Amino acid sequence: MNNTLSQLAEVLEQRKTQSADKSYVASLYHKGLDTILKKIGEEATETVIAAKNGDKEQIIYETADLWFHCMVMLAQQNLHPDDVLKELQRRFGLSGLEEKASRDQ
Repeated sequence: MNNTLSQLAEVLEQRKTQSADKSYVASLYHKGLDTILKKIGEEATETVIAAKNGDKEQIIYETADLWFHCMVMLAQQNLHPDDVLKELQRRFGLSGLEEKASRDQ
């Protein structure tokens, strides 16, 4: 599955050089970080509503939208999904309470 994230990350990088009128992602980059963050907020809300409604297909659909827009934000910030995966790997084996305590210091 990581291959899918890497492939998407590559496409998102390519969109940085495209015209805003030719690509939805390029238009997000052109509009800037605030627009990208607003989309993440919208998609997060839609994901929460889908989960609350218990519609599994809608949960998957909305989560895909949320992840997609998070990846756009990562690319806009010159980050790669591997950066997030490395952080998740670092946390693997830590209890959630231990990880949270390490951030509170």
